[in-house]
Amino acid sequence: MFSKVLVANRGEIAVRINQTLRAMGIAPVAVYSEPDAGAPHVTTAEQSVALPGNTAEETYLNIPRIVQAALDCGAEAIHPGYGFLSENPNFARACQEAQIAFIGPSPESMELLGDKLRSKDIALSAGVPVVPSSPECLPGDPAAEEFVERWGFPLLVKAAAGGGGRGMRLVNRQSELDSGMETASREAQAAFGDGRVFLERYVANPRHIEVQVLADGSGHTIHLGERECSIQRRHQKIIEETPSPILTPELRQRICDAAVAVARTAGYVNAGTAEFLLDSQNGEFYFLEMNARLQVEHPVTEAVVGLDMVEWQLRIASGASLTLQQQDIQPRGHAIECRIYAEDPYRDFVPSTGTLLRWRPPSGPGLRLDSGVAEGQEVSIYYDPMLAKLTAWAPTRELSLRRMEVALSQFLALGVVTNIPLLRSVVRHPQFQRGEYDTGFLEWNPAVTDPHPNPPPEGEGSRGETRMMTRALAAWASRQPTSPASPQAPAIPASTGSSRGSASPWQAAGEQRLP
Repeated sequence: MFSKVLVANRGEIAVRINQTLRAMGIAPVAVYSEPDAGAPHVTTAEQSVALPGNTAEETYLNIPRIVQAALDCGAEAIHPGYGFLSENPNFARACQEAQIAFIGPSPESMELLGDKLRSKDIALSAGVPVVPSSPECLPGDPAAEEFVERWGFPLLVKAAAGGGGRGMRLVNRQSELDSGMETASREAQAAFGDGRVFLERYVANPRHIEVQVLADGSGHTIHLGERECSIQRRHQKIIEETPSPILTPELRQRICDAAVAVARTAGYVNAGTAEFLLDSQNGEFYFLEMNARLQVEHPVTEAVVGLDMVEWQLRIASGASLTLQQQDIQPRGHAIECRIYAEDPYRDFVPSTGTLLRWRPPSGPGLRLDSGVAEGQEVSIYYDPMLAKLTAWAPTRELSLRRMEVALSQFLALGVVTNIPLLRSVVRHPQFQRGEYDTGFLEWNPAVTDPHPNPPPEGEGSRGETRMMTRALAAWASRQPTSPASPQAPAIPASTGSSRGSASPWQAAGEQRLP
């Protein structure tokens, strides 16, 4: 087993990996950009290495700098987390050449399965159906024109590499195609260092089901069950749960067997996730892609199967065999995860930046928080706006949803706008509670994304008074120290004037916007 591992990532996933490394007696090493100096993923590591620069391209996507950092600190292995370089075969190959273990699949498997186009070929050879798609193409290419002629609109432009909804555009008509391809390519290049795109037939409002697999170097492959990831915005997941409320036992077996078949056919090693689109009307499913890395939403799987997936990643990467058999995996209860973003869900999910003035996550039975931020930290413009992931587990789905709703209602985050109100609206929605939803849920439920459906005029009735009071108190709280010297609430001095600097929340309300 390794004695020192460099974590080539930031935020909550780097903190989460650090925790397992320490629990296993392995020294975690952090890398950090200039905006991330002092961030939790740095303070929870045993050692840290600065990466000069601000942007992802200068820092977390810089292969030579990260490999050199690992060599300089004596790390025997690198864990890439998710995003950034996690599915970049050139990074995995650079690690090999430097005689540093890469905690993930081989560069060859990554090239096969991390590339969405090649992974579809693997799925077909394994006997698994796929969504029709074009070859890699550019605006005006004959391949793009042939695909449009056969399948028409709407269609999706998708990045060949990476994941997380980056580099994806829905195109509804011919006039949007070239610009959609160019925009998707630029976004993919910035996020993954790979701007290749292709066209894919658009399946309207499917269910998004994925299956977690684990495989060792001897070919032993198992699955850890499925996750339902259909609540999405901009093709990015925001709520995940397991087990899926729509799968029958027979359909669950079929889709999990398909995921294992794809992994075995590709000779896949380590943790990976096969993603599928499910037509809820006829029960047919289609292989979408294979994520050759640890998924953002892995905590819900850990909650129901009782395994530490990062620990198994480390064991397999060190050459150990996967001692678990398929019959050992017996999911228990139900888990749901909500992603907490610094963004305004009522203004087209625009990212929110600023200082995190108050950060008081909830706690209680069955709750888990994976967080990459701390109170007083600056939320910058340079990286993904996800702040944390909140997971609730319970013996039943009904109880896990209740625990999540209560936890979200107690989650205090001030200083930036978050999507917590939206998450609460989804979790409380009758259709979601019945399990009757798909990837178009936010689109066909406009009330969920409306912050004030049919509100009375401000100042009339309890709603107007509550909104005024909340804005006033938030404005006042934003002026208080982020680390009170006393557990008692700070006193509010009396004010006789209306000066801008008054500490009174009633004097400070004005045009303040609720953080």
